[in-house]
Amino acid sequence: MSARSKARKRALDVLFASDVRGEDAVAALDRAIAEGEGPTNDYTATLVRGVVEHQARIDELLSSYSHGWALDRMPAVDRNVLRLGVWELLYADDVPDAVAVSEAMALVTDLSTDESPQFVNGILGSIVRNKPSLA
Repeated sequence: MSARSKARKRALDVLFASDVRGEDAVAALDRAIAEGEGPTNDYTATLVRGVVEHQARIDELLSSYSHGWALDRMPAVDRNVLRLGVWELLYADDVPDAVAVSEAMALVTDLSTDESPQFVNGILGSIVRNKPSLA
């Protein structure tokens, strides 16, 4: 697993835990760093901070593209993998779209339901196709 893949997994851990606990992800990240338990890869912090900074827009897009699935009805893993994927697609200029989708698919395949990969791939694929009009 590459360093960036590990960073994505750690960012997902932070986002997922914060989501389930109803706490601010950046505050949780900062607390973990202060306690010496934070991520060792700077990209983890970049991901968490980026998702939180753009979460309103990301969630708006996810609601729009998820056709019949409210965000709060999605499994928390799927919701947060999608947030990471959308952030990388729209805001991480150094990450190719195919890599962002592939990495999101790897996370959801390993950590979520059997139906989740198809669901996540469909949403991210739609966002990639419409990306020029979304930025």
